[in-house]
Amino acid sequence: MHRLLLALALLLPSLGAGAQDAPKTLRYAFRVAETGFDPAKIQDLYSRVVTPHIFEALVGYDHLARPARLKPLTTTELPVPSEDFKVWTARVQPGIYFQDDPAFKGQKRELTAADFAYAWKRFADPKNASPAWSTMESWKIVGLKAARERAQAGKRAFDYDAPLRGLQVLDRYTLRIELEETLPHFLQEIALSDLFGAVAREVVEAYGEDLSAHPVGTGPFVLRQWRRGSLIVLERNPGYRERFYDAEPAADDAEGQALAARFKGRRIPMLDRVEISILTEDQPRWLSFLGGEQDFIERVPEAFTQIAAPGGRLAPNLAKRGMRLHRTLGSDVFLLFFNFEDAVVGGLAPEQVALRRAIGLAMDVPREIRIVRRSAAIQAQGNYPPHTSAYRDGLTSAMGEFNPAKAKALLDTYGYRDVDADGCREAPGGAPLRLTMSTTPEGNQREIDELFDKDMKRIGLCIPFKVAKWPEQLKAARGGKLQMWTVAYSSALIDGSSAASRLASSHAGGNNIGRFKHPEADALFERIKRLPDGAERAALFDRLDRIGTAFMPYKFKGHRYHMDIEQARLHGYRRPIVWQNWWEYVDMEALQP
Repeated sequence: MHRLLLALALLLPSLGAGAQDAPKTLRYAFRVAETGFDPAKIQDLYSRVVTPHIFEALVGYDHLARPARLKPLTTTELPVPSEDFKVWTARVQPGIYFQDDPAFKGQKRELTAADFAYAWKRFADPKNASPAWSTMESWKIVGLKAARERAQAGKRAFDYDAPLRGLQVLDRYTLRIELEETLPHFLQEIALSDLFGAVAREVVEAYGEDLSAHPVGTGPFVLRQWRRGSLIVLERNPGYRERFYDAEPAADDAEGQALAARFKGRRIPMLDRVEISILTEDQPRWLSFLGGEQDFIERVPEAFTQIAAPGGRLAPNLAKRGMRLHRTLGSDVFLLFFNFEDAVVGGLAPEQVALRRAIGLAMDVPREIRIVRRSAAIQAQGNYPPHTSAYRDGLTSAMGEFNPAKAKALLDTYGYRDVDADGCREAPGGAPLRLTMSTTPEGNQREIDELFDKDMKRIGLCIPFKVAKWPEQLKAARGGKLQMWTVAYSSALIDGSSAASRLASSHAGGNNIGRFKHPEADALFERIKRLPDGAERAALFDRLDRIGTAFMPYKFKGHRYHMDIEQARLHGYRRPIVWQNWWEYVDMEALQP
């Protein structure tokens, strides 16, 4: 017996050391496959969850502040504007280094102001066909659009070395940004590490077209493994600078205050490793979490919300396991878009507007929210998501109207009649009405499609579905090749101008995925961008929203409640409002070997 106790005593230290050395690994699953990690070419939200943990912008957000508050990230202070908000001066912190990579040939590579100038120019390079170019173009950096046009006109390489008045590197650490017009909310525009973080030219030139698989930034995590559409593995950046948990929640924010008290002063990141699998079907993702294979489930699938959180409260059996529920009204909107360049559903002709409005009126969105989304959403009354400056809580509008009788009357009035009595309406004049709804194969989407099909047949519209995987549909949508599709948008800015750009032709193919074009909408958007907050700007937001409702390039359907659940061993999670990075702010209990 004594010998057994002695053997255990000798063994315990080694067991303890092994447990202590086990990496703190966060495991969870994306519901949609990523598309790649080159910020200038990124196309989807899920890739943008990964990139801000690798790249870093000039500024970021206080992780706990509600309402949101900007703070320096790689700068010594928030960039300073001129009085007219046209010139901004940013000073990069000395002593920040890029992650080690063979592209640097064994040398430590310090972050400089020139890295931001170079990274931003990549969005203008026609070769990159950047989905975010429309966003950067709207900033109107002096000379940047002209540089792009010169490359396009001459069919030659973009000249990254030509002097550019709008992006001047004053010294190693100082960047001067000059805009053509006033842009008071510019810091929110650039506070997106997922897109506008610094990129080293050596890395781009070393990897070329394969850059998406070799992202190298200054952030807290490094990409270690990537199997496309299957597995993404990141590890703590061993060369990450000394950075500590520092957040300032509101005094009456009990949750935020508790997190600040627990983690303040801790060096970040606290995790060693993040493993992301891709599980597109809801049931396997949910069961994987329940079985302990995942430490966190981001957005409990709608089919399981009543099991996980009946009445909005965590189920007792899950609470007994130490799990914690986070239920948050998201700053997002899910919608159906019509391709405004399509000859059937696009355009401003009365019969085209009538067709879009009839489809919108026939959609029983409350039923979709109740049945498919298990009441985990609220109906949208317009374009602007919750938590953004243009959102109007309590607003009701024609966007939220469900009226099949009015939809039928509209179609009848504008000549969409069932000429051959087969139950399906023809186009005005009697030609076939060629409509197609694009969709994806997930179980949840199939339920939504079934309801949509019933809604459309109720008013005599027969709309076949075209099924493809989500990344394929997104690529086609960006290129203007889909007629209709249902998609969701998460806000990138607290300011409402990001959502407003969905109705601006300058953002066609980007945020304006429906390619809507209307002269007054364009003029309103430009005025909104240049005005500071106030009554005049609020009125413009409202007018633009009414145009969207009248011409219906989008049927804005709803805003989702996000139900995230963390296992007992994960600590510190709080859903960000508009930013995507949060891994550096959480801690894990190490898995025992």
